[in-house]
Amino acid sequence: EVVVAVGVNPSKSRLFSADERLEMLGQACATWDNVRVAGFTGLLTDFCRAEGISAIVKGLRAVSDFEYELQMAQMNASLSTVETVFMPTSPEWSFLASSLAKEIAQFGGDVAGLVPEFVHEALVRRFADQRTTD
Repeated sequence: EVVVAVGVNPSKSRLFSADERLEMLGQACATWDNVRVAGFTGLLTDFCRAEGISAIVKGLRAVSDFEYELQMAQMNASLSTVETVFMPTSPEWSFLASSLAKEIAQFGGDVAGLVPEFVHEALVRRFADQRTTD
């Protein structure tokens, strides 16, 4: 089983609520019977321990990702027995970051080829709603 763990940090301001993010990820992963999406608060290592998860898989786009993620992996290892595995992103997607996709969408750019269709529709709706309330 693969668990897509979504950290919920109430102090962070996000474009989509935790429930909306969990719903979109659930939809994106629906075709795989062995994938489950779950939200958590607190430490990732505590979540892993509670769920019986033995490894965290992290995608790396660039060397800068590795520097940050290595520090996190070492901290997680000091807190628990969970292992961290790093996987490089496919070169065709290595430029992509959610912040870039959101910024492009916010200014009316087309991100349809970068995100699933249902995410694209949610982005378009959210930014249209924000423009009408501004």
